[in-house]
Amino acid sequence: MWILFIPVIILEVALYFFSKNKYDDYLAPLDKKIYPLKDFYPIGLYVLDAVKYKYATKYDRDLFMKVAEISGHKYAFYYLKIHWATKIAYILLTLLFLGLVGISMEPDAAYGVFSIILLGLMFFIADYELNEKIKKRRLTIQIEFPEFLNKLTLLINAGMAVNRAWEKVATDHKQESPLYNELAIVLGDIRAGKSETQAYEDFAKRCRIPEVTKFVSVIVQNLRKGGAEVVSILRLQANDCWAMRKNAAKRLGEEAATKMLLPMMIMFLAILLIVITPAILGMQGL
Repeated sequence: MWILFIPVIILEVALYFFSKNKYDDYLAPLDKKIYPLKDFYPIGLYVLDAVKYKYATKYDRDLFMKVAEISGHKYAFYYLKIHWATKIAYILLTLLFLGLVGISMEPDAAYGVFSIILLGLMFFIADYELNEKIKKRRLTIQIEFPEFLNKLTLLINAGMAVNRAWEKVATDHKQESPLYNELAIVLGDIRAGKSETQAYEDFAKRCRIPEVTKFVSVIVQNLRKGGAEVVSILRLQANDCWAMRKNAAKRLGEEAATKMLLPMMIMFLAILLIVITPAILGMQGL
């Protein structure tokens, strides 16, 4: 039975060396710290090109929207291909692992079931990582947004136009972050000729945060119809957003506490083994 795994291993090794240098320029923008499996992406890209994958399923469209939220629509297709290359890399590395394990033992039905489950998990692990990135991005925007809204409201109240106030808040913030990167994109869109209304609405679509959507609707309505009460509305919304920020910070604290459970359980088991092992050995007369 183990002989069946040898062709799989040989095929993966051949694909790796055949595609190794073929996509160097294509993969050059990727940071290996963010994409640790970058060296294996040429295999995935080669497979995708070989089968002429169309990226046309509903699943692909959903992935495209998620990738676009992280990387922007301009580069969304590129990162969609990278996402699929990541999936294939996970699967091929898992097959290699299963093949090496299969060679060193006699596979049985339990091994087959384990292999299928593991391959299924590996197929969706890249999706899980993508969802976690989106979740982290939205949470970061929720935490940063109230401060931005306060600054913008103060400047508008001082008599500054919305676009000028937006530009000042965005340019005064020197550190990179998801929210301020989006603010900079809005400025770039307006300078490139896009209307303010469209630029703000696109900003809300990219952020996908209810509070941001509500804020943009207020700004757009003010641009279209005018209204002296815009500052008071923004102040009320800012108060609501600070409550949102507290809830977001609370969720971060809860997630940190949850992440600590696993290390604590491992430490507890280690201490338990240290305490119990001498007693068991003593009972056995060793």
